[in-house]
Amino acid sequence: MDSKYNHLKLENQLCFPIYLCSKEIINLYNPILKDINLTYTQYIVMMYFWEYKKCNVKSLSKTLLIDSSTLTPLLKKLENKGFIKRERSAMDERNLDLTITMLGEELKEKAIDVPKKIENCLNLDSSDAKILYKLMYKILTNIVKEKK
Repeated sequence: MDSKYNHLKLENQLCFPIYLCSKEIINLYNPILKDINLTYTQYIVMMYFWEYKKCNVKSLSKTLLIDSSTLTPLLKKLENKGFIKRERSAMDERNLDLTITMLGEELKEKAIDVPKKIENCLNLDSSDAKILYKLMYKILTNIVKEKK
């Protein structure tokens, strides 16, 4: 390829290995999460609930960077599985309050080994994992800042 177009080579694209890693890591999660009846996105949402217990759709959407139109069907599925409860806000009926249920809390125990199983698959030592985590969040923070 002409040197004028070197910047268009896949090997020069940061986005390409990030995309591939993301796709492959999610593929590692799928069979593990199937055992606990969750998709990857549902798992992320449940991790939020295991930590914070309750929220509204707006705060969940903002924290997870998932559009509310994507969250709505996902939250309905989690409610149908009995893991969360959705209720109209007493303060503002346009908003939904979301709360983890006892069944959702019990699911946390079933999910306890998921991170370790993924760590074993990735074969990264803890210092490399911390560096990667910091770099990814630096990129993410810069992207989110640019959007505002």
